[in-house]
Amino acid sequence: MRALVAAPRAPGGVELLRDVPDPEPAPNQALVEVRAVSLNRGECVSLRQQTEDGWRPGWDLAGVVFQQAADRTGPAPGAQVVGWVNGASWAERAAVRTDHLAELPEGLGFDVAATLPVAGLTALGTLARGGALLGRRVAITGAAGGVGRFAVQLAHKGGAHVTAIVGRPERGEGLAKLGADDVVVGLEPGGESFDLVLESAGGGSLAAAIARLAPEGIVVSFGNSSNETTSFDPRMLYRKGGVRIEGYFVTWELLHGRIGSKELSYLASLAATGELESRVDLRVSWRDAASAIDALLERRVAGKAILTID
Repeated sequence: MRALVAAPRAPGGVELLRDVPDPEPAPNQALVEVRAVSLNRGECVSLRQQTEDGWRPGWDLAGVVFQQAADRTGPAPGAQVVGWVNGASWAERAAVRTDHLAELPEGLGFDVAATLPVAGLTALGTLARGGALLGRRVAITGAAGGVGRFAVQLAHKGGAHVTAIVGRPERGEGLAKLGADDVVVGLEPGGESFDLVLESAGGGSLAAAIARLAPEGIVVSFGNSSNETTSFDPRMLYRKGGVRIEGYFVTWELLHGRIGSKELSYLASLAATGELESRVDLRVSWRDAASAIDALLERRVAGKAILTID
């Protein structure tokens, strides 16, 4: 079969190869014919900076079940599905654990469905760390990105007062329509307090998020797009009644069975009815993967980038 693989010497660091071995599903895995995948910053950074020749990227996918899992769990052949794998989804076929797979509701296309696993589950999982959201003040850094846009909508749906934080004014366009009560550029250490901050920029932004917490507030850190270290005064943690910093890594949550098919089905149902908007800002053939990766890493994508498998 064909697959995209890391090729450090190729233009863009990625190459479409033929004759990659077909996946061999474990008993609890279905074999899925992949129709679309979405790009995530983490896998693209790894592809460009840290990988060896032949590494197989890819987490999100949407497609059609070709072969049901041997243990008879999960969707039957022919079912249209969305799923997550721990690498190697950028291919014609992928073996997917059935607890990481959900059937698509009627009307939900492959391209939108493919945006849901990493970004949608991260948004859902990080917000859950804050408990009930009704009446709470929630701030979201990186609000124009894939995770951020989902988090803004889900926090609004939960009844929170949502502050969307972006890096440039133009990246804040449209966030108010998704449910953001306030859209601001950058997070400063001083200002109103937040009960929950979803933080993905790291560095000074993370330090500011800690400073802005209300008593017993929580910062959930799930990224470090600035690639900077963070310095803060530890007294900020205990002088506000014990504020907390937590980390969230969706791969860990998925691999340990803490999140999966149920949550994917929920996100897919919201997307199918229009209650959750997924902005596909860039959609190209996987033959043009290198240019799409460039656009994502250079922050020229507001929302999600999709590769179609053709």
